[in-house]
Amino acid sequence: MLLDDFLNRLQKHTTSFAKAVATDEGDWIIKGFIDVYKRIYSISVDTKITSKVLELLLFPMFVKFAEINGLQIELSPHQNFYPDLTFIHTDTGRKFAVDIKSTYRVDSKNVNGMTLGAFTGYFRKRKSNKNTLYPYNEYSGHIVLGVIYSKCEDALDERKSFTLEDLEKIPSVIRDFSFFAQPKFRLASSRPGSGNTKNIGSVTKIDLLVDGTGPFYVLGEEVYDDYWMYYLTRDMAKALEIQRPYSNLKDYLEYKKRGVDTLRAHEKEIAELDEESAGTVDDTENGDDTQ
Repeated sequence: MLLDDFLNRLQKHTTSFAKAVATDEGDWIIKGFIDVYKRIYSISVDTKITSKVLELLLFPMFVKFAEINGLQIELSPHQNFYPDLTFIHTDTGRKFAVDIKSTYRVDSKNVNGMTLGAFTGYFRKRKSNKNTLYPYNEYSGHIVLGVIYSKCEDALDERKSFTLEDLEKIPSVIRDFSFFAQPKFRLASSRPGSGNTKNIGSVTKIDLLVDGTGPFYVLGEEVYDDYWMYYLTRDMAKALEIQRPYSNLKDYLEYKKRGVDTLRAHEKEIAELDEESAGTVDDTENGDDTQ
């Protein structure tokens, strides 16, 4: 199974996800938390809580998807590990990373945005096992399963409690779900997720998310990798005591052009240096690593 085939199958499967999390009217099926005394506490609209509960609701759907398509599924061993789900094709052994990301609508065309994972750590050290189930470069594809929803601003006070008899009266805090699956690089913007964090931010227009047509869709995954592998926040640049090379795609283009222009201006000298270095002996490769 190749990446395009895996992605196409996952995209088709997402059409059934809404039934797993919402009523026919579009309301979230989760009404709150219940204690041993059968008291129900309405759930918070906090994005971390809703995201985790959505993940739990969707897990049986992912298990079914794996069974249908000859895949094994492995979960992240820790909360801060990448990715949320690892699918391994039984016949070929190819691995596909799937991260579940959710965000809420701010209006009919825009969402609050998603953080798409770190651009340091395992993203840069792609043979490392630190904070990732498998090294980043062992995955044949990196996919985001996105969830877009609307907040219900008229939801009841979360400090109130209810009985089971009140269940139908408890409003859902979120509704109107949309699901999509796209390669991570196609959803990425050129800015971090929020403030000075070391997470890749997503585009915020709904059509760009659903269609996977962010700026790196045109530029390609190689440019996305290069851009984010060498991106520095203000604090990172300050710690290194250097000027930030770029902070957006326009600056990145100028930064790359300066390097290329300098190399082209010295093309002849570089060719001569290459010829000279070809005749040198690498002592380390010959077993002599003395200084």
